Amino acid sequence: MHQAVLVDSVLSYLDLKPGQIVLDGTIGSGGHAQDILKAINPGGTLIGLDQDEKAVERAEKRLKTSGNNRVVLRRLNFRHLDRALSSLNIRQVHAVLLDIGLSSDQLGEPGRGFSFQKEGPLDMRMDQGLETTAGDLVAGLRESELISVFREYGEERYAGRIARAIVLRRQKKPVGTTGELKTLIEETVPAKYRHGRIHPATRVFQALRIAVNDELNALKEALPKAFEILAPGGKLAVISFHSLEDRIVKRFFIDKKAKGEGTILTKKPVIARDEEIEANPRARSAKLRVIERC
Repeated sequence: MHQAVLVDSVLSYLDLKPGQIVLDGTIGSGGHAQDILKAINPGGTLIGLDQDEKAVERAEKRLKTSGNNRVVLRRLNFRHLDRALSSLNIRQVHAVLLDIGLSSDQLGEPGRGFSFQKEGPLDMRMDQGLETTAGDLVAGLRESELISVFREYGEERYAGRIARAIVLRRQKKPVGTTGELKTLIEETVPAKYRHGRIHPATRVFQALRIAVNDELNALKEALPKAFEILAPGGKLAVISFHSLEDRIVKRFFIDKKAKGEGTILTKKPVIARDEEIEANPRARSAKLRVIERC
């Protein structure tokens, strides 16, 4: 099962109390939520959102087996968190947590197409109701558009070379699976790049996933909504996994501090300790930032 990252740090900074209301905008498999519930009970309420239907099912199974009936789960992208609270007639919460990133459960399903380490269709939709898949982008975007996606969302240095290779390949045969795209990238980039610190397909897969799910725009929409629903003294905690996300969060927090609306509790992003990284390698790239509403 997916292991939540930086759980102790999240709980420490949020400093939750019994009876409080908490919104977990990325409930995932319920890893953080399980400990949040312990902190806000008795009398607390947890609202959990996730755009992935299977994640909501996993969270429901994990959280409600304890008999806790103060858990409300909704299949909804966190960019629409205001809708969820409005439907529940809740105007303010004491804390919001956003854990931005893939779960081990998602990565482990070959049929979802998130991982180049597993053969599967180029899907990458977190919400299976979305129309466009990663395969659609690879098959349909012009070379210049592919370059833009790989550079902007993946910060890929060989974006042009990879995009050209995709366009040439698809003239003969569609690039339809994770394995086919992975192999094409390996064959396209310089040999030295193939043996770097990370696999050469990592940034391209990240870029496609971000594009398919409109992740950066969703984060930009969610942050002001999450901050606005905080009660005075309420805290917003965000865990990001790459520089593009972290930059958005950092700038938002700095803006709120400059306007006198918030106090940044994490002068630098909190990262995982060596022991946690050893137990859960996914934690290596996690960065936690927390702000308190004035």
